Amino acid sequence: MERTKLVQLILSQCRKAGAGYADVRWERQETESLSVSTGTVEPIERSANYGVGIRVLKDGAWGFAATDNLTEKAVGEKAVLAVALAEASARVMGEPVKLAPLKASKGKFITPHEIDPFTVPLEQKIAYLMDIDRAMAESGGGNMNSRNVFAVFEKVDKFFVSSEGSEVEQILIHSGAGLSLGTAVSHRERYERSFPTSSGQHESKGYELLEELKMKEAIPRLAEEVAMMQGGQPCPQKATTLLLSGDQVSLQIHESIGHALELDRVFGAERNFSGTSFATPDKLGQLKYASDLVTVVSDTTLPHGLASCGYDDEGVPAQWAELIKDGLLVNYLSSRETAARIGKNSTGAMRANSWSNVPIVRITNLNLLPGNKSFAKILSEIDDGIYMDGVKSWSIDDERRYFKFGCEIGWLIRGGKLAEPIKNPTYSGCTTEFWNNCTGIADQSAHRIWGTPNCGKGQPGQNAKTAQGAAPARFANVTIGE
Repeated sequence: MERTKLVQLILSQCRKAGAGYADVRWERQETESLSVSTGTVEPIERSANYGVGIRVLKDGAWGFAATDNLTEKAVGEKAVLAVALAEASARVMGEPVKLAPLKASKGKFITPHEIDPFTVPLEQKIAYLMDIDRAMAESGGGNMNSRNVFAVFEKVDKFFVSSEGSEVEQILIHSGAGLSLGTAVSHRERYERSFPTSSGQHESKGYELLEELKMKEAIPRLAEEVAMMQGGQPCPQKATTLLLSGDQVSLQIHESIGHALELDRVFGAERNFSGTSFATPDKLGQLKYASDLVTVVSDTTLPHGLASCGYDDEGVPAQWAELIKDGLLVNYLSSRETAARIGKNSTGAMRANSWSNVPIVRITNLNLLPGNKSFAKILSEIDDGIYMDGVKSWSIDDERRYFKFGCEIGWLIRGGKLAEPIKNPTYSGCTTEFWNNCTGIADQSAHRIWGTPNCGKGQPGQNAKTAQGAAPARFANVTIGE
């Protein structure tokens, strides 16, 4: 059955079964993953699937059902099941669900891209990765005993309709790639550098991203830094001025701001799985989350952010919304349901990783607005400190309050210049103290929207594509090396 008729049939069945509200997501997903490790092409992963997810409200409670059997009989049964599940939930829930108001949306959105990656021959993609692998082998000489380069692609075709009159179509194209090279001195001692960061770079863009990343150009520097680390000194243990690379700031935003401001998590939806948040609603408009230099916005309108879209999975249009303004907590990542609980409209953060999952609040494109100084200027203002570069490890408590992160490489800073290299650098702190000690953010020339392809959340678990806009940033009085 043609998909427009199919989803309208499902809506009709939901109404007949007594749903007060219903929405239907028809989706088709296609993915491809390629990698070359130390000269060997790894098994190629390809998948394609399609189906519908049906979400309803009845008696103030949610019900959800999904199927990949798109016959009239099967989808009708799933519509009835969704309503029955809502009825069962209503008997045991407390406060009935209320939704923030939303004007019905009608429209189409396609990710801006030049080359659909699924039109590029597989042989061409593998040849591209093999060429980069050879460049790593030649640059590293005999000192590098591991290397990897990868590329991943996804295309999602979505069609969303709701009983409130929304009807939107989207085609989202995502591409990602990256490399790493390193050497293992022993079972316990290993040195590795990655590019553009440890998970690669991922954007809402086509195959053209691979050339734009200029991975081959970075290889000589990375090989030199791996050699540097082998002779580097251990990270000192002290409190000092810390300068972080843009990709590490991106992780810091993701873990200590993004997850902390997911409003369903704030209300306890993740308590049994991954925790809660210290940033409770009573602190809205009151909590000095960061220094005056820090403004963080949720922006799903960015042309190539990995979480960019035309609409979220409730039909809420893409938007720009301040979450932290001049250091003050002013809003959350929210859905229609959670936003209604704090008297606001949804910030368009409701997403599911496939048609088979119910949407939940997810990190979007979180953009730390750039400052007005160059990276060189911010560095020059540090008499004594440390610079850390490259994401390596992370740990943060259940309330997103206390954390410890590790980077791939660091350098001591003396007199405004990078000095001796440091191996295995780490830093730790408390979220609000750390962000309130932010004393500098690099300008637009150093700013980038870093894509995170596999953010985990939910029960059952879902992976989401998120992004964090970040530039190198400076922080005072940070504990390092403990």
